Amino acid sequence: MKEIILVKLGEMVLKGLNRKTFEAVLIKNIRRRLSGLGGFDVRTAQSTVYIIPESEDSDLEAAVDKVSKIFGIISFSRACEVEKSMDSILQTAGDYLADTLREVKTFKVESKRSDKTFPFNSPQISAAVGERLLQEFPHLHVDVHHPDITVTVEVRDFGAYIRGGVLPGAGGIPVGTGGRAAILISGGIDSPVAAWCMAKRGVELTAVHFASPPYTSERAEQKVKDLLAQVGEYAGWIRMYTVPFAHVQEAIMENCPEDLFTLIMRRFMMRVAEQIARREECDALITGESLGQVASQTMKAIACTDAVAEMPVFRPLIGMDKAEIVAISRKIGTFDISIEPYEDCCTIFTPKHPRTRPSLALVESAELELDVDGLVKECLEQARWVRIGGNRRA
Repeated sequence: MKEIILVKLGEMVLKGLNRKTFEAVLIKNIRRRLSGLGGFDVRTAQSTVYIIPESEDSDLEAAVDKVSKIFGIISFSRACEVEKSMDSILQTAGDYLADTLREVKTFKVESKRSDKTFPFNSPQISAAVGERLLQEFPHLHVDVHHPDITVTVEVRDFGAYIRGGVLPGAGGIPVGTGGRAAILISGGIDSPVAAWCMAKRGVELTAVHFASPPYTSERAEQKVKDLLAQVGEYAGWIRMYTVPFAHVQEAIMENCPEDLFTLIMRRFMMRVAEQIARREECDALITGESLGQVASQTMKAIACTDAVAEMPVFRPLIGMDKAEIVAISRKIGTFDISIEPYEDCCTIFTPKHPRTRPSLALVESAELELDVDGLVKECLEQARWVRIGGNRRA
């Protein structure tokens, strides 16, 4: 019994003349993600991707987990490939789905015959398979409206395929089709979710993290690496830059009004991140800001922050509330890491009464007391990077 994975494409099927480009990137991402799992043949035909184990050493269980996290896939199924004959289909359907069928009470059969040379049409295939399953599993009943399981038989050019339940894919479009951007990543809940959201739109990620030793520990930096490794399960490998930032924060504390501290700090982060982004050939910055969540995320504060950036700044969480963000973080596996008790540089220097409605002129006037170019240059000279994750892109 030969088991394979059948993958249904996501929104890329709606693309026009460039659809083949999206499909090629997806195939490449799947092959990269499955490398090291024993070998799989990955091919596409009729809007379906076939993932076929090449040997007994191929780890299908691990492949299923990997496939579930690859952007560009709307759904997928484990399926049994059989000879294109009604006898083979009838002999195999019950055996392949036996464990599942014993656990349910109702079912229906759907058939799709893309190979019109097959001597039975779709209704005939469904009727024959349904009759055989009722004979083999007498406890079952047919329910065409709300079945516990839908048994699907597809007769295609390469063979016939029998599958049960459909598993959800990650959706989105393949990473590598949406450009490159740099995510300002902290150890909190929001920025890893923002990174995931943009990777889902096909964006390749570079990460920029600001650390403030001795105020922050090595464990705080490791926490960010762990978060990026989890995001990388979906986004592929990520280059993470760690930027020493304590000297900037100390200069701001000594020379600027306390109520503007967070805002000026974020402007410096934007300046540094943009320089790194250009070095990495990125076309945009990404932050995890949500409108009104904290004092530095009001409209006026965001406008003051953006004033120093010359490239677009994407904020995929801008209209989400905290509950929505937390729900996504739990779904993608970053929440438990984010709540580990290691502070980042954004929390240790928070002013007691931050200004929520700053004017740009006021902020720029306060920054005249600082050697802005010198501080940014020092950050860039001390920045170091490390690669997080394994496969190039997935």
